[in-house]
Amino acid sequence: MTETKAEQTMELLLWRHADAEEGIPDAGRALTKKGLKQAKQVAAWLSPRLPGDCLILASPAKRAQQTAAALDLPYTTERRIGVQADIPDIIAASNWPKRAGTVIVVGHQPTLGRLAAWLLTGEPADWTIKKGALWWFSGRAREGDTQTILRAVVGPDLL
Repeated sequence: MTETKAEQTMELLLWRHADAEEGIPDAGRALTKKGLKQAKQVAAWLSPRLPGDCLILASPAKRAQQTAAALDLPYTTERRIGVQADIPDIIAASNWPKRAGTVIVVGHQPTLGRLAAWLLTGEPADWTIKKGALWWFSGRAREGDTQTILRAVVGPDLL
């Protein structure tokens, strides 16, 4: 389908950090061996599907940084999507649905699950995104109306 001026498409990928160690401080928790494997599995699935000009935003938490690094692409540390983020923070950081192109947000629960629920139902709810899992949304604006499409849900246990 050809895009018209009335239609703009954005791809928003919500990627929860992979399995991490317990401990304090929370922001310093690193991925476990299992988590490193999970991040690599999802990155291997994702890499061939990404356009070259995607924007990758990662929480400043070490576990999110390590998850994003599994893609072996440049990423930006974005404080607005950190551990204490809420839905408006992620919307602002990603510029959903106004930005054309692809944005990957590497972040945390419960915010990513709440955002996924809001994107699909219009209401935030406590949905769970498993550790290391990726939810891929497409959003398109047509004549001022945003349509959200769930394109894929991929967890490391499925790969």
